[in-house]
Amino acid sequence: MTDQEDLIERVREALSDRSPREVSMFGGVSFMIEGRMVVAARREGELLLRIDPTAAKDLLASPGAHPALMGADRPMGDGWISIEQATLQGAGLDAWLEPALSFHTAQGAQ
Repeated sequence: MTDQEDLIERVREALSDRSPREVSMFGGVSFMIEGRMVVAARREGELLLRIDPTAAKDLLASPGAHPALMGADRPMGDGWISIEQATLQGAGLDAWLEPALSFHTAQGAQ
């Protein structure tokens, strides 16, 4: 099993109670909840998160987090970060899903 396949299975299990729809995009498999992309498992085994742009600076200070890129060098913007595969081991995945799910919930309340 590849790192991406492992991550897809783990995200699928973690989000199972939210009935996500899986869509191929952003170089991986994106998980959509209520029609909005929340996270994606990328080819390299990294997790792409859609987050509150105002939280980006604090989240990027965490080990394993870096600005998300589209392609080799095009930043996706403050509302997107990538998390290195090694950081997602154990309870790391759940900890990183939280800011994306919180932002998703806040967006739905607007």
